[in-house]
Amino acid sequence: MGDKNRPTLVRSYIEACTSSNLIPFLTELGFRLDHEFVLKGYMFRKGRMKITVSKVFVMLQPGNTSNLEALSDSYLVELSVVAPSGQDAVAEDMKSFAEQLRPLVQLEKIDHRRLFHT
Repeated sequence: MGDKNRPTLVRSYIEACTSSNLIPFLTELGFRLDHEFVLKGYMFRKGRMKITVSKVFVMLQPGNTSNLEALSDSYLVELSVVAPSGQDAVAEDMKSFAEQLRPLVQLEKIDHRRLFHT
């Protein structure tokens, strides 16, 4: 979980265009493919907010997207906003929207940095 004092988790990201040979390139750099999955679902927008509701599927054969198995019966709901740093009003808007979903969905802050250290 993230910082309890912040209404949302804030992290930086870098967006880059790639060509179709990204996986062979990363393999040549010494990376190895850890896992591969497919998301099937819906994306909604509300202003700058992006809400995705999707199911996570695993590929029974690597690279074969026609042979999938659902990871669980649950849906993954993700709420995200791209905004310049220091805009706390955006975080409050996200928290308010998450509260509206609360009867149906329990949104939690997931600190991705901690997932790798456990």
